[in-house]
Amino acid sequence: MKKALTHLQNSDGVLAAIITRVGPCRITYREPTFEALARSIVFQQLSTKAARTIYGRLEEATGGKVTPEGIQHLSVGEMRRCGLSKQKIGYIRDLAEHALAGKLDFERLPEMSDVEVIETLTDIKGIGVWTAHMFLIFALRRTNVLPVGDLGVRTAIMHAYKKRKLPLPKEIEKIAKNWHPYCSMASWYLWRSLEFPKQPEKATAKSAKDAKVAKAGKK
Repeated sequence: MKKALTHLQNSDGVLAAIITRVGPCRITYREPTFEALARSIVFQQLSTKAARTIYGRLEEATGGKVTPEGIQHLSVGEMRRCGLSKQKIGYIRDLAEHALAGKLDFERLPEMSDVEVIETLTDIKGIGVWTAHMFLIFALRRTNVLPVGDLGVRTAIMHAYKKRKLPLPKEIEKIAKNWHPYCSMASWYLWRSLEFPKQPEKATAKSAKDAKVAKAGKK
C-alpha cells in the first residue's frame, strides 16, 4: 500500500494533492462470489441509498444471503416486490442460471487474467465492462484496473484536471499513463475526491495571483 501511494504521489502532482486531501486509502473489499456480482447488478444506475434498500430486501427474501439457489426459488413477483426492475430481475436470474449450470465457476475467476475475467463476465446478460471492472477491483483485488467508462472517475478527472467536459477513454488512458501499475488505487482516490466540495474558482484565482505576486517580490 505504501509503495503504491508513493508511486502515485511521485508520478502525478494533481493526484498527489487528492491523496493528501482524502487521506489514507481504505478500500473495502468483498469476496469474489455470486453475491458480489448480484449486488453489482442491483446497484447499476441507482443511488447508493436506493440500491442498498433494494438489495436488503432481496437478502431478506432469499433468507439472509443472496445465492443462486435462493434466486431460483424466488418468483418474479417476489423479486419485483423487492424493488427490482423487470430488466434487473432477468439479469440476476440469468446470472443464477449460469452459476447453477456451472457455466460460471467462481473458484476459477481468481486464477484468470483481467482480460479473461472481463470476457467471462460480459458473456452473461446484464454484466457489462463496468460491472466486470468493479468486480476486478473490489472482489478480485486487482491493482491495475482503470474503469475508463465510470462516470465518477470521468467526473473527478474533469474537475481535478480542469477539463471543460467529461474526458473520453483515450484521454483518461493518457492521463493515467504514469499511474500504472496502481490504477485501481488511483481510481479509488478519484471517487473519494468527489465527496469534497469543489474549490471556489475565485479562491483558485486568488491563490494563483498571490503566488505570482510573491514570485515577483523575490526578484
